[in-house]
Amino acid sequence: MAATAVSNKRVILKRYVKGFPSEEDMEVVMGEAPLMAVPAGSAAVVVKNLYISCDPYMRNRMTRHEVPSYVEDYVPGEVLTNYGVMKVISSGHPDFKTGDLVWGITGWEEYTLIDNPESLSKINHPDLPLSYYTGVLGLPGLTAYSGFFEICKPKKGEYVFISAASGAVGQIVGQLAKITGCHVIGSAGSDEKVNLLKIKFGFDNAFNYKKELDLNAALKRYFPEGIDIYFENVGGATLDAVLPNMRLRGRIAACGMISQYNLEYPDGVCNLFYIVTKRLRMEGFLVFDYYGMYHRFEEEMAAYIKEGKITYVEDIVVGLDAAPAALIGLFTGRNIGKQLVAVSQE
Repeated sequence: MAATAVSNKRVILKRYVKGFPSEEDMEVVMGEAPLMAVPAGSAAVVVKNLYISCDPYMRNRMTRHEVPSYVEDYVPGEVLTNYGVMKVISSGHPDFKTGDLVWGITGWEEYTLIDNPESLSKINHPDLPLSYYTGVLGLPGLTAYSGFFEICKPKKGEYVFISAASGAVGQIVGQLAKITGCHVIGSAGSDEKVNLLKIKFGFDNAFNYKKELDLNAALKRYFPEGIDIYFENVGGATLDAVLPNMRLRGRIAACGMISQYNLEYPDGVCNLFYIVTKRLRMEGFLVFDYYGMYHRFEEEMAAYIKEGKITYVEDIVVGLDAAPAALIGLFTGRNIGKQLVAVSQE
């Protein structure tokens, strides 16, 4: 096949970020795509990106760290990367052929040359929306599944609280908790999201934390007997209010702390002594630690979706030009559900 070069719209990091990020920290540029045919002897693949995921952890990668973080920093002038859904258009790897639908790490661009296709996974349920592999069947889904079952170890009848409950991970945790037989309450940042939790996702109750002047009092109202499991997505004042309201030997899965990501000086937590007196177990985790259980998770989650036991809400913007605003919107609560970008809809 003759080598063919085509244009390639991409989103690059313009500069390292301090404080709250803005759209101006990124730039949409037009470049030249990789060769559409993989060179002879190469095991790489060229993919056409269909969907790319917007995730809060990307904010951490936009800052230059003197001490290396848990993921590599982005580099100014280079394309942003994250998980996405792709179609293989050329392959030198024996496990992938032209036309295969895959998901994994890719560039925020129209076409990407992937030198290590071993990192990609084939899409095993193409009968479900392909976009689900950026969310409920991808890393957010595995995050919810592993954090809830492996760390929280829920029991039927327990009381579960989820912050940022309408987000990509929280909405799944809540539904898994209901399937398990737990009593589930979530917090979110708007009345629309609260209604979504109660009506669409089947939470037992939910509240708009922005309308609560006293989070501690709100939690006492919603959990008069205390909280057995807290799935932590927010940090800061929410975590501080949760700790005194935990039940004896409660469990906290620390998944994320989005309230802290843009602060130069993170908020302190005053109520940590409750971890001692209530004999709590609080454990942080990264989804990368649970890749080994992905196949089991995928089959179980796909079955739940097909049986109507799990529903998923996405917030999809169209085109790479809309990607910077979509990412920034995560930190103001603009999105309703899982935020992603449709790069090319086929």
